[in-house]
Amino acid sequence: MPVVDVHQHFWPEPLVEALSRRQRPPRLRGSVLELAGERETPVDLAAHDLDARLTLLDRFEIDMAVVCLQPTLGFGALPDDERDELVAAYEDGILEIAAATSRLIPLSAGRSRNGFVGACIGARDLIDLDRLAPTLDELDGREEFVFVHPGAARSESVGTLPDWWAAVVDYTAQMQAAYAIWLSHGVERWPDLPVVFAILAGGGPFQLERLQSRGLAGRELLHTNVFFETASYGRRALELCLATFGVGQLLFGSDTPVIDPEPTLSAVRGFGDAVADALCAQNPVRLLR
Repeated sequence: MPVVDVHQHFWPEPLVEALSRRQRPPRLRGSVLELAGERETPVDLAAHDLDARLTLLDRFEIDMAVVCLQPTLGFGALPDDERDELVAAYEDGILEIAAATSRLIPLSAGRSRNGFVGACIGARDLIDLDRLAPTLDELDGREEFVFVHPGAARSESVGTLPDWWAAVVDYTAQMQAAYAIWLSHGVERWPDLPVVFAILAGGGPFQLERLQSRGLAGRELLHTNVFFETASYGRRALELCLATFGVGQLLFGSDTPVIDPEPTLSAVRGFGDAVADALCAQNPVRLLR
């Protein structure tokens, strides 16, 4: 079976050009990314070169990567015409990339669209399931999947707070809330729709005992179509998740190029061949159907 990384980001050239033309966040100034609610961040645009990405996959013995446009860029807060321009630049560009190599598997940006295996949806968007229902219904009917990713940081993440605040506090809080909403309302409504929560749902599995103490229990807590992706976590966090769910609901993901894949991939492989095969191959293949 192929080794699959289910959480990577890749910016096709049309998206880079569109971000570089903008006069306000989200935008690129050379190789500096400006986002509303976050500090300016240097970006290695060479990491979004196709040959460089394929070389990286080879280095870590990864056969394929699922790629998406990260909602942390804040496109959802833009006026419709601005958002649509950026989303089209990404989606049309990434389809061309996917046509050039079978090793990058694209997710669309928040909707179901031909040529994509599913959609990446911002964590806050999952809070209003009624509004999102038409999208989820379509994804379910087409046997695609949802990848839930943190959205843009709140403005209070900038200022006196440390640089890591958005990634460590804001993003994880978003993911825990999205996971709790899905457990309480989504699982029963869309039982056959696979949903992948990035970054271990912000530590959502760590809250299961507390959820049970408040009366939430039963099959929704261990639903086989709820998956947890591993980016940024290591052996201690993974041990807890494996002890809770077994190997069937975890998926290896790296968040490349935002995070180096080596630490998490080494932690996954450190559990032995059977666990690594489940997280890196068997479970992703089941997800991708």
